[in-house]
Amino acid sequence: MKILITYDISGTDTTAGSRRLRRIAKVCQDYGERVQYSVFECTVSEATYELLEAELLAEMDEKEDNLRIYRLIEPVEKHIKEFGKFKATNFEDPLII
Repeated sequence: MKILITYDISGTDTTAGSRRLRRIAKVCQDYGERVQYSVFECTVSEATYELLEAELLAEMDEKEDNLRIYRLIEPVEKHIKEFGKFKATNFEDPLII
């Protein structure tokens, strides 16, 4: 399944906030591709999704931060439009250029 993760971390001017921001970004990078500063696209299985969600929740402060995970409707080719310079990498295709 393809999911979209967005987050807003409070207090990034503090050590704790900066640490949460870095850790959440790192978790997202481990599972997907950054499409904007706090937005990631990930392609995961149901089991991997559960692991990803648990890792993200462990890193965030639920009283301060905002995390949203959107499941994109299949088939995504019909529901996602891309405009402009950036084009997402399709990791299911061969990565040889």
